[in-house]
Amino acid sequence: MTAGRRELFYWATVLATFALGTAAGDLTAATFGWGYLVSGLVFASAIAIPGLLFRYGMLGPVAAFWAAYVITRPLGASFADWMGVPASRGGLGWGTGPVTAAWAVVIIALVAYLAVTRRDAQTGS
Repeated sequence: MTAGRRELFYWATVLATFALGTAAGDLTAATFGWGYLVSGLVFASAIAIPGLLFRYGMLGPVAAFWAAYVITRPLGASFADWMGVPASRGGLGWGTGPVTAAWAVVIIALVAYLAVTRRDAQTGS
């Protein structure tokens, strides 16, 4: 039943990440008054920390992955909110629908590129 426990851990982490990540983005943008762009830049800087710690041997690969993964939610949400919300709320005012559609196209294009080129495939034994 190891696989079941791993899957439960994975889904619990995903749910917690979405809830806490959204809250963290809102906390920095609204409660701290940093706005969406500054919050996005802070989380963009923060996501580099696990990578650097891993690179210099101060954090294992699993911990580095999960630490970076947790930061992806407030990072993405902060930039998406900045692009979508009206200027009166500190955003660009493009609207949430167009921002969602545009990023969906970008993500689909990147996944298709990797599926065709296999540039992300590991080689070796």
